[in-house]
Amino acid sequence: MTRMNREWAISKLQAFLATASITYIPDAPNSFGLWTYKLDQPRADVQAAAQIIEQVLDRVLPGWRTADWPEGKRQPYWREREAANRAIAQLEAEQELSENLGSGAPQLDAATLHPWVWGSVQGLWSSGHFREAVGMAAKAVNAQAQAKLARRDLSEAKLLADAFSAKPPIAGHPRLRLDTDDGSDTFRSRHDGAGSFARGVYSAIRNPIAHELDHELDENQALEQLAAFSILARWVDEAAVETAQ
Repeated sequence: MTRMNREWAISKLQAFLATASITYIPDAPNSFGLWTYKLDQPRADVQAAAQIIEQVLDRVLPGWRTADWPEGKRQPYWREREAANRAIAQLEAEQELSENLGSGAPQLDAATLHPWVWGSVQGLWSSGHFREAVGMAAKAVNAQAQAKLARRDLSEAKLLADAFSAKPPIAGHPRLRLDTDDGSDTFRSRHDGAGSFARGVYSAIRNPIAHELDHELDENQALEQLAAFSILARWVDEAAVETAQ
């Protein structure tokens, strides 16, 4: 089930209360006990609004239809209006708690991403160009890797897959070393994994972005992709360069 849009639900409930407003009609002259209330808006409009908010109320206050609340005597739609007021209060409290206490889940702060990534995309990000920002991050990591390895003959996935190879360096093919080659499976796994990761982010993230020019990313998706390039940037930045003797 998708997460409820609280702001939308609150706005619908508030709109219903405005539509379902009532006016007190006192006793007529020389009469007693004939007071009543009337709807301010046409009943058809109230019925249409009620049809929508009843579904909201079923989600927010599941027992609203049979709840033991003091009855608003002679007040049309009193139960719906009572429930709407209660639901608004509950939703606003949930929103306030969420905004001030958070969900308790860890949050990713873009400013903590590697400087090669976040430093290259802040302007694009602030203007809502998320797809272009991820593409720029990919270019920035590639440029830094090319500069560190002093190579311009390869780029992106091919460059980094070669650089992270666990094989010894040869002329024209320096390696990036995340730790010392001690012949262990851990050394080989770490470097094979880094090379595969580089191929993955450039093939599965960078390449589609470069070709799907009419497809914008949403902010959360783009942030996840920036984080992937941040991991790669940190590995490239922290690695030592090993050249052939």
